[in-house]
Amino acid sequence: MKVILSRKGFDSGYGGYPSIILSSGEMITLPIPCSEDNVNYSEVKNGNSTLFDLMSKIKTTVKCGKTYNLTPDTKCHLDPDLAYKSRYRKEGWRGAFGQIGAAQSVLANNNVKEGDLFIFFGWFNNLKESEGNYKFEKSDGKHTMFGFLQIDKIIYPGKEEVPEWLKEHPHANNYRRLGSNSNCIYIAKERCTFNKSIKGYGMFKYNKELDLTKKGMSRTKWELPEIFKNVSMTYHTKDSFKADYFKSACRGQEFVIEENKDIEKWAISLIEKYALREK
Repeated sequence: MKVILSRKGFDSGYGGYPSIILSSGEMITLPIPCSEDNVNYSEVKNGNSTLFDLMSKIKTTVKCGKTYNLTPDTKCHLDPDLAYKSRYRKEGWRGAFGQIGAAQSVLANNNVKEGDLFIFFGWFNNLKESEGNYKFEKSDGKHTMFGFLQIDKIIYPGKEEVPEWLKEHPHANNYRRLGSNSNCIYIAKERCTFNKSIKGYGMFKYNKELDLTKKGMSRTKWELPEIFKNVSMTYHTKDSFKADYFKSACRGQEFVIEENKDIEKWAISLIEKYALREK
């Protein structure tokens, strides 16, 4: 089983501020704005409210090449889609993740296949509430792992039939993406092969063990376990390991790690300890 560290959610160019860690430990990954998609931030549920309700208390704008006003009609790219309760779901729904273009080529060229495991990470910061106002901690935030998906099937929506429950996915209903031969969707397993009590996809509850960024350093300077040394990872070389940190690539979405039993055990341990057990 290969492990892929997959960068997703808001960044400085798309969104403009970090995704969210609440004091309860709930992690809220913010999908990037995308005018070509069909889902509004106001349609994505977060508990008894929506992403729009929460985001509008933080900032009234989002970035997507340039700065736009955030409104209930602002559209987003809900991908990876990992939380059952975030939207109305058709029967048979499971977590899924789409990829296209150069990033999909990285996955295909490294033979990412059924059974392999995505661990999703992004830019996060702790959000504090005071008298109805929300403020991020005074820091630049950190790279933190927020969710996972073990691959069951890989489909190409422009070339083959898409299950009815998957047709609302942004890589299954966008005319531009459907016109690309590389457009691909990774469908999650119903249950993880390594632990049948856990769904094959989901979000994590925050713990500092999920932080990739080394404490006190900028967010691209990571503290990886020793088991990562001498193991190849796309976008990185042996020189990525410095004296006291791992320098992660500033660009690139899909960091495919060569198959390695110790790294497999590391990823499984994180899922078994921190995966939210949605009903």
